[in-house]
Amino acid sequence: MSAPETASASAAQTTDPKKMPTVILCIGMAGSGKTTFMQRMNAHLRAQKQAPYVLNLDPAVSKLPYGTNIDIRDTIDYKQVMKEYKLGPNGAILTALNLFTTKFDQVLEFVDKRSEALDYVIVDTPGQIEIFTWSASGSIITDSLAATYPTVLAYIIDTPRTTSPATFMSNMLYACSILYKTKLPFILVFNKTDVQSHQFAVEWMSDFEAYQRALKDDTTYMSSLMNSMSLVLDEFYANLRFAGVSAVTGSGFDEFFDRVKEARDEYYAEYKPELERIIRERQKLQESEKKDQLDRLLKDMAISEGKEVDLDVDADADEQ
Repeated sequence: MSAPETASASAAQTTDPKKMPTVILCIGMAGSGKTTFMQRMNAHLRAQKQAPYVLNLDPAVSKLPYGTNIDIRDTIDYKQVMKEYKLGPNGAILTALNLFTTKFDQVLEFVDKRSEALDYVIVDTPGQIEIFTWSASGSIITDSLAATYPTVLAYIIDTPRTTSPATFMSNMLYACSILYKTKLPFILVFNKTDVQSHQFAVEWMSDFEAYQRALKDDTTYMSSLMNSMSLVLDEFYANLRFAGVSAVTGSGFDEFFDRVKEARDEYYAEYKPELERIIRERQKLQESEKKDQLDRLLKDMAISEGKEVDLDVDADADEQ
């Protein structure tokens, strides 16, 4: 953990948890409806008189259907990055995110100034999900936010495109990998329930045999693999929060925010104590390393002091 994160964590420890806004990091594959979900979530909170602080971290989005407090596009020109560094679209998004991350401590300062008046900070991330979740800059941003505020990951899923057992399993494996990488409270958000109900997914997660029945018509090697994967993910399903929403109609958002409150409680019960333990261990390690360096320095100084020379003895030797 870097020095800014450690400082942020120390600040979080001295702040009343009740006055800390909840950060909702929205992650989802391209086409999952993540931007529309952000728009609806923003509108829902404003209707509840809980206007959120909105961050956009997607430099490639052409137009946003909601207002932002901080927008990466105001700082970095995505197309100019492509031209200057001779990069493709994904490389330019990653480079833009890296450049923005170098100033992310300023973003935290802006949020901190408003934190006591806020209930939520909502963050939109690039549609190229791997760029944010597996890059160093994405990890720095996530860890910095989580070290300062109670942070929840909302993984947006395109429900109509998940009705296939293979696609469903791909989404679950990706969600599982993100959960275990970040170790943050996690919510599966089944979007577009106005088009396709998410009950089939709920059944597959809660009933292994139901998922097996869905696979019975598939005789390829993939069927056997997915069967095995569903057994492996059984524990993941058992502790998973999920909500079905429609970003178009607004249905399901009350349930979603109930899950967010549960995830916030989990942050304070599990994530924050672990974070504080890691910080204490690193501080002890740093103090131990400093002490070792000081001991080595003193030892070197003692060796280099030398001994007194008797000049009379040297003179007699010269005469002989």
